[in-house]
Amino acid sequence: MEAPAPKIDGCLETALYVEDLARASRFYEDALGLEPMFSDPRLIAYDCGPRSVLLLFAREAMGEAVVLPGGEIPPHEGRGRLHFALAIRPQDLGLWERRLAEKNVPIEARMQWPRGGRSLYFRDPDDNLVELATPGIWKNY
Repeated sequence: MEAPAPKIDGCLETALYVEDLARASRFYEDALGLEPMFSDPRLIAYDCGPRSVLLLFAREAMGEAVVLPGGEIPPHEGRGRLHFALAIRPQDLGLWERRLAEKNVPIEARMQWPRGGRSLYFRDPDDNLVELATPGIWKNY
């Protein structure tokens, strides 16, 4: 009999691949108020809450392995219009709507979920779909 898989303890990193790292960082820092934890010419890492990191990679920077003192990161990449969601508090939904309007970020869609959660959808400069979501979307959120 096969042993069960060990428990997964969360999704730690979300990666986006962008054409212009400086342009993308301006959007995420200005419109969403994210603060970089690390940056170099190939990536910027943002704190997105407890044990959650958003990684912005310069699209062509990860086509080859990166060798660091502690080991090697294999090549990876992504193309196309991707989607990810950031968790927000229900009481902040209206504040986010106002902030996005002030930053001239158009809201593309809104969603009211059967479990009671609500979502706002908008695009980043690379046409990725960003979602701000309140609890009540999934059985675990």
